[in-house]
Amino acid sequence: MRSVKITSVAVAPLFGASPKGGWSSEIKPEDSVHALVAVHTDAGVTGHGSVFTDGRLVQAAMEVLRPLLVGENALEPERVSEKLHQNSFWMGRGGTLTHAISGIDIALWDVLGKVTNQPVGRLLGGTYRRRVQPYCSLLMDEPALMAQTLHAMRAKGFRAFKIGWGPFGRAADAKLDEAIVRAAREAVGPDAKLLVDAGASDAYWPHGLKWALRTAEMLKDYGVGWFEEALRPDAIDDYCELRRASPVPIAAGEVLTRRQAFLPWLVRGALDIVQPDVTKVGGISEQRRIAWLADEFGVRYVGHGWNTAIGLAADLQLAAAMPLTDLVEFIGGSPYLDGILTEPFILDSDGYLPIPASPGLGVELDREKLAQYTPNPAILFAD
Repeated sequence: MRSVKITSVAVAPLFGASPKGGWSSEIKPEDSVHALVAVHTDAGVTGHGSVFTDGRLVQAAMEVLRPLLVGENALEPERVSEKLHQNSFWMGRGGTLTHAISGIDIALWDVLGKVTNQPVGRLLGGTYRRRVQPYCSLLMDEPALMAQTLHAMRAKGFRAFKIGWGPFGRAADAKLDEAIVRAAREAVGPDAKLLVDAGASDAYWPHGLKWALRTAEMLKDYGVGWFEEALRPDAIDDYCELRRASPVPIAAGEVLTRRQAFLPWLVRGALDIVQPDVTKVGGISEQRRIAWLADEFGVRYVGHGWNTAIGLAADLQLAAAMPLTDLVEFIGGSPYLDGILTEPFILDSDGYLPIPASPGLGVELDREKLAQYTPNPAILFAD
């Protein structure tokens, strides 16, 4: 099959059950911070993508991008996505348009996999693994509540955890910060992976390098695997200094988009772990290029994944295709992750997620379940 033409593209904002993000201006359940994208084709094959952006912005972006997209060959995701980037950069490279292209690109890879009867991971060059460990991503809370939440998630089979945002750093109380981390370590046990996300990309983050250095020293005592977003997202000089001095690995990158933005961070050695978000950075095409570029610099790639089941499916396929990616992010308790697929993700007995081997992303949206979170789920499915 030489060509499968794109006939239409649809956007379905998700709202009604948006999970808290720990932001200082907190997400409400009725807010839209995620949207699903469907790319329909003349072969009757539909691909699905996900965008970590207010659905109204994605709908507006699609009005700009649709004329560049309809009629294109859906079997050429990298070329088509680059066409969208090249013809829209002057409207604001890296913002809403880039986020929307991310969802389109993921959907195009899904189409390519379904048409060729191959999982996306294999189409990206080959599969290095058939399963990967998810880390359960949870908001920080007061120590007792933090421990209670972690106990519940460990009982569900998770063996790796990330705690972040919430009162950590925000309360300007170093003793509280340590008490939260101590409670978390005691709750998950000495054998579990524990990661900490300060969430310094939140509005008006109050701390700088000296706070980050002191906090990194504290985290070392609790066997923390990485310290994420310890500084404001543009403080590259401070990140370079923090990475050199910190006894724990430093991770960041979720707010950066497109590969060009990552280059100075890699060249200057600002990070131990780079975390592009496939639903914002430009999609699978862009994420793969960033991941391989990071590998050339000896920087570990673990995608940021505070998103939907479709976003997680894309992260799983990328994890299959990258030689050293040993973790994926899994939001604990999000209905947009646990409640929109015909067959939800299930941990195996070791606390790992099998990587879908079915064609495309390897997952299927459930129309009836989606009706709880978007008013017209039918637009996401072929007629």
